[in-house]
Amino acid sequence: MKESVQPPKISQFLLRFFHRYSTAYLRRHFHSVRLLRGNSPPNESGTPLVIYLNHSSWWDPLVCLLLAGKFFGQRQSYGPMEERALGRYGFFKRLGFFPVESGTPRGAAQFLRTSEAILARPETALFVTPQGRFADVRSPLLFSGGLEHLAERAPQILFVPLALEYTFWEERKPEVLLAFGKPRRSDLLARLAETQAQLSAAAQRRLPNEWQILLQGKSGVNWPYDLWRWSRARWRGERFEREHSRL
Repeated sequence: MKESVQPPKISQFLLRFFHRYSTAYLRRHFHSVRLLRGNSPPNESGTPLVIYLNHSSWWDPLVCLLLAGKFFGQRQSYGPMEERALGRYGFFKRLGFFPVESGTPRGAAQFLRTSEAILARPETALFVTPQGRFADVRSPLLFSGGLEHLAERAPQILFVPLALEYTFWEERKPEVLLAFGKPRRSDLLARLAETQAQLSAAAQRRLPNEWQILLQGKSGVNWPYDLWRWSRARWRGERFEREHSRL
């Protein structure tokens, strides 16, 4: 008899609280979160979405929570988490995370069963990192296999690639750069690789007008140096620009 699986129950109170917390946390640690213009996500009402992304950093889940609130607020958003980690931080279950045993057939079956139960509902979004491990953005892109199986078993779902990079530009704090690719139901790895290449090229150009700022953090170097710069600007009758790139 097939085991019945239910999606995790999301606490809207905890989700709102943690969304505010994670937004403030990102703002404190990054100069900005930027979306490449022309690469916004689709949001077709009534169609379940799988947003699949490269997995380069510990920060990925917090960025996904930010994106879920900004772009998919009318949907219930979910994501898999390594079973041992979720056992250690159980409150994440109330935020839409579900356990998956890493690197085993049992884990693959867990992922497929729970994902299908989630995506059987129309207004849902599932965020997944199909690499299954942290990997540098310059490494060859390899999937662990579960995503392709899900695509084969659920042809009605739209799969949206999301490329993420964390990089330093002119400011003391790093930037979070991201781009959504075109939604597809096939060639998932190639679509994500294309989106990563597009993001990488834009990241190297560093042109401000190519980016939409989703979240602005603090600029400047440190308070003694910024105070001296502010005082100098006041003495000269100039406008004080906190950002280092505008010096």
